[in-house]
Amino acid sequence: MKEGDFFERVYDIVRQIPYGQVTSYGAIANALGAARSARMVGWAMNAAHNREDVPAHRVVNRLGLLTGKHHFDGTNVMQQLLESEGIVIKNNQIVNFKSCFWQPEIKKEDY
Repeated sequence: MKEGDFFERVYDIVRQIPYGQVTSYGAIANALGAARSARMVGWAMNAAHNREDVPAHRVVNRLGLLTGKHHFDGTNVMQQLLESEGIVIKNNQIVNFKSCFWQPEIKKEDY
């Protein structure tokens, strides 16, 4: 599978994350049947930070930390976007992470 194909599959999942919810790099990798590819999902998010059709701000690490925030233009843009959706952030970490976590569906038949 080519990198571009993988990135597009990641973006398809990220577009499904509901407003006011987040998911993790690893959860996306698992949904794609590529459990050990969380880092590659991170690379896809890095490449998507300027794409308006991909809500990359809704993807965080497995602990709810805003590890990708430095890839957004401006100071604290990722945090501001999440807070505008009602997500509470403290010290670069989502408060009540489990309550706003969205688990992508595993769709092996699609991939």
